[in-house]
Amino acid sequence: QVQIVESGGGLAQPGGSLTLSCKVSGGIFSIYDMSWYRQVPGKEREQVAEVTSARNTIYADSVRGRFTISRGNAKKTVTLQMKDLRVEGKAGYLCFADKPYEPGFWGRGTQVTVSS
Repeated sequence: QVQIVESGGGLAQPGGSLTLSCKVSGGIFSIYDMSWYRQVPGKEREQVAEVTSARNTIYADSVRGRFTISRGNAKKTVTLQMKDLRVEGKAGYLCFADKPYEPGFWGRGTQVTVSS
């Protein structure tokens, strides 16, 4: 069973930075495509960034150029470096692991607040 734990959330000022981490246990980490999503109450969950098993990266238009996703297969971690944070970036950030033809796995999330 795959388990996912996110960390690194907190309070940042507009224009500030935070780094989120996602630790995965169980499963074969290297074959999973890993994504960060964010969730605001009352809105659809939004994919922020993805790093595939082949290390290709995908970003939402709203974060491209400001966020960087990376993975460390040896430590089974995924990192999301967030720079130039905006107030609209306030959300719960969740890590997601998936591979073709099988259900994916979600973490419980870490809260990011952007406020002056």
